[in-house]
Amino acid sequence: MNHFKNKISVLFLISLIGLVFSSCEKDDPVPVNEEELITTVRITCTPMPAGETVVLSFVDLDGDGGNAPVITGGVFKSNTTYDVGIEFLNETSVPIEDITEEVRNEGQEHQVFISPNGGIDFSYAYLDSDLDGNPIGLEMQFFMGAVSSGQLSFTLRHQPKKSATGVKEGDPTNAGGETDVEVLFPVSIIE
Repeated sequence: MNHFKNKISVLFLISLIGLVFSSCEKDDPVPVNEEELITTVRITCTPMPAGETVVLSFVDLDGDGGNAPVITGGVFKSNTTYDVGIEFLNETSVPIEDITEEVRNEGQEHQVFISPNGGIDFSYAYLDSDLDGNPIGLEMQFFMGAVSSGQLSFTLRHQPKKSATGVKEGDPTNAGGETDVEVLFPVSIIE
């Protein structure tokens, strides 16, 4: 009888140990990279070699669903190249949080895409890249062509598939990922 109790005790102990180890499998939460609150997008466009700087801006201090954001478009000079710097800020925090540096530091996980709409004669080139040599989009050059007007759609994507077809060239069609912020700026190109 004592030998039978020992077998039961051993089986119970083995079952208990198995239960403990199986409960430790992959139930631990995966660390999540929380999306940052982006209240402000500022795009500073400096004509080359000289001329008047154009600043496009988006400000939405109360976030989604509150007051409408304030969007400032711009007027560009025809047949002109502009050096461009893009900033992303959270102006609700004190001090103001510069999310631009986080995007730069996590460049492999971010990319800015620009899509012209409405007949604007516009193209662009990326000037910065991540550690793998893929574009980020915080630094660009804009090429303004003939007199025209329309809109420029700016999209910051988190975790795009940078190896997908067309993504390196700025086509968001196959990029996937999640949109951190998207803004439509009214723009004109004049003589």
